[in-house]
Amino acid sequence: MTDTEVWLVVGLGNPGPSYAGHRHNVGYLVADELARRLGSSWRAHKTGRADVVEGRLGAPGTPGPRLVLARPRCYMNETGGPVKALATFYKVPPERIIAIHDELDIGFGTLRTKLGGGDNGHNGLRSMRSSLGTGDFFRVRCGIGRPPGRQDVADFVLSSYSSVERKELPFQVDHAADAVETLVTEGLERTQQRFNS
Repeated sequence: MTDTEVWLVVGLGNPGPSYAGHRHNVGYLVADELARRLGSSWRAHKTGRADVVEGRLGAPGTPGPRLVLARPRCYMNETGGPVKALATFYKVPPERIIAIHDELDIGFGTLRTKLGGGDNGHNGLRSMRSSLGTGDFFRVRCGIGRPPGRQDVADFVLSSYSSVERKELPFQVDHAADAVETLVTEGLERTQQRFNS
């Protein structure tokens, strides 16, 4: 990997305080943790549709891989537009884009990474696939599990974590941030060996 290659890491979520604690917003939480690790604050990008943090992975002063973290400033189902604009601006091909998102089909507290695949009914992934013209980007899938009983899926993803889950959430967020860093520095196979539970 050359020093000039940029990775675009997108935390999927919905903007605004009313959505902040929702399961659907775990991508934002992981992006926030990565921003904290880079020691930078979010700022509005000139495309106007996302907040970004730019930095390098690794110890200060070392020429680690360049990252652009992004939190789209739109609702989940419109995520693709800002992601496409940022990918164009930073000249990042789909194979160096990582989407961090909630995943119904894996249990809370578990994590999986993969390249490509369907959108599994996830509006953010569907929007990205549509705007990018491909689904061949990386995904860091943060398990939220299925809704209990007959609760509607949309209500479930747009509701807050349970009190038990909230205690565990910082560990899941930390783990997912580690997985993103490993994906960038060591590749998919090593990341899957370490993180796919």
